[in-house]
Order: sequence, then structure tokens, then C-alpha cells
Amino acid sequence: MRPDLSEQQAAIYDMALEFGRRKLAPHALEWDEKKFFPVDVMRDAATLGMGGICIGDDVGGSSLGRVDAVLIFEALSISDPSIAAFISIHNMVAWMIDRFGDDAQRRTYLPELCSMAKLGSYCLTEADAGSDAAALTTTAKRQGDDYAIHGAKQFISGAGSSDIYIVMARTGEPGPDGISAFILNKEMPGISFGANERKMGWNAQPTRAVIFDGVRVPASHRLGTEGDGFKIAMAGLDGGRLNIGACSIGGAQGALDKAVAYMKERRAFGKALADFQALQFRLADMETELSAARLLLHAAAAAYDRGDPSITAQCAMAKRLATDAGFNVANAALQLHGGYGYLSETGIEKIVRDLRVHQILEGTNEIMRLIISRALLK
Repeated sequence: MRPDLSEQQAAIYDMALEFGRRKLAPHALEWDEKKFFPVDVMRDAATLGMGGICIGDDVGGSSLGRVDAVLIFEALSISDPSIAAFISIHNMVAWMIDRFGDDAQRRTYLPELCSMAKLGSYCLTEADAGSDAAALTTTAKRQGDDYAIHGAKQFISGAGSSDIYIVMARTGEPGPDGISAFILNKEMPGISFGANERKMGWNAQPTRAVIFDGVRVPASHRLGTEGDGFKIAMAGLDGGRLNIGACSIGGAQGALDKAVAYMKERRAFGKALADFQALQFRLADMETELSAARLLLHAAAAAYDRGDPSITAQCAMAKRLATDAGFNVANAALQLHGGYGYLSETGIEKIVRDLRVHQILEGTNEIMRLIISRALLK
């Protein structure tokens, strides 16, 4: 038990850690190699409350806070950052419906999302609108009681396998105020999917384009009011950034644990690697960077739970530090393994590949710096 955790928090962390060790770790390398998406295993996680972590218990959620959530995602990611990250995205989709949906929408979608009987994906990014998300061109034109959605989304995690899609589309003028959010079902006519992308990491979850060719969506599927979509998207990303930071810290912790064990066993020049002071200093820096990032992440999550008005900047700082530190620590762990770290059997190179994208998604770390500096200069 970590001394900074309460008894309840320690129990939550240990539960997720044990689940990861039993259900994720033994299969992570195989899932990565075969590009297998373990939906049944994620549904097992949902039976422990991990399908709707911050969702109200009236619709099947766990009613936990953001600190609890980052503990869960860190613990899961020690075993497999790829699957933990998808569960994070799924939770973000569920939270957006819980927070901004009306009663009918909450009761229609959330019970099956919390159980992960249905999976959720988040559709904001487009081929020409990544960091500049407010420039999106997917349109939703009102036609009587319905909207007709045309356009395409790019880099969508879970696309093709997920059942529920929160889609940001333009209902008004250019800019953020002209964007609205919609809840789409996979079976709606006019939805199709691109090929599964070939990626550096995250191979255990599918990533595809989602294409909308005149998809007719009832107005009852709009999330919030017209023009609120960009605000809804950004609110979802605050929590998503905390979670993906936790996934980076967990993955890096797994890599650091492997490096410590390897250095105790591996011998060179007549002694264990752990006896070389230069390598001891490397471990000390890795542990310090990871601990500092974890502390900032937990502070931001606690601020989120308190309703702190500066939460967007705090989430951006935590995400930037956690994902940079996480990748750097994992990469250093690979270096400490020498040539063996480059081989897939050790699992280190997979962690490095999986964590690299965390510096890009949920807003690139360059965008995080922009958010932080704007808040500072306001």
C-alpha cells in the first residue's frame, strides 16, 4: 500500500492492479502482435465497476472521483497501456452523456456503457482538423425533426467495434460556437468505417476513420443544445487528459519495475548492473521524474474533484508532464536492458511504442503548453 493513499483508494488501486496482472499482462504481447481487441476481457473489467468509473450509480456507474479514476488507469496500465487507454476513452464517452445528457439519454445509453455491453468512441479529430479542432468541417444540417450528418472523422479509437459514437459536427457558423454534439448508434444507415490503421503502438485496439454519408439523426440524439458541442468536447478532454496521463505513469512504472529486476540479475564486468553507480543514478532520475509526475497528476485530479476553476490548465500541466515523463522513463528502461530491451519478448519495446502516442492524443503536448501559457497570461 502506498502511504499517500487512503484505505479505500488503496483497495481500488489493488483491485485494478490485480485485475491487470490476471487478465491483461499474460496476453498483452499476443494481443499486440495479433492486433486482437479483447472485448470480453474489458467486459470483465466492467463487472468490477471500470466501465463507468465517474458515472452516477443510478444508471449503473461507480460514482467515483477523478483521483480514483487515475489510480485505476495507472494500475491497469502497468499490465497493458493499450487496453487501459481504450477503457479510458470509453469512460470519457460515458461521462459526457452522464454530464450533458438529458434523463432519457442517460437512461438509454449509460447502463449498457457502464457494463460495456456496448462500447463508446469519441469523434472529434478530422484529417484537416487535429490540434485546430474548432476548424472541423463535418456538418449536421437540420431537416425537420432530424439532422443529416456528412463528413468524416480520423484516428478514432474503437471505430468499427464500438456501438456508440459521440460526434462533433458543425450546425452553425465557422468557429467553436457553431459546433454541436450528437450521439450516434453504429447501426444508423450511412455510417461506414475506414481500414484499420497500421500503427506504431496501441495495436490491441482498432483505429479507423468514421465516415458519415447523410446519416439521419433525430434531434433527440443531440447532446446539449446547439452550439455547445465544442464546450462539451473540451470538458470531456479535461478528464481524458488526467486518465491518459495515468496510463503513461502506469506503463512507465511497469517498465521501471522490469528494469530494476533486470539490473539485479544481469551481470557485466564481473558484477551486477545494479552495482554500477552510473546506472544507479539513472534509476534514481527515473524514479524521481515518475514520482513528480504522479504527484502533479493526483493534485490535478483532486482539484477536478473540488471543482477548481483552473482545472483545464491543471489537467493540461499534468497531462504534459505525465506523458513526457512516462515516455522518457520507458525509453530509459529499454536502454538499461541493452539489446534485450529491443526484443519483443521483454515487453519493454511494446511499452515504449504504446506510450509514444500519449504525447499526441487528447491534445498534443504543444497544445498543452498553449493552454497553460494562456491561463498564465490571462
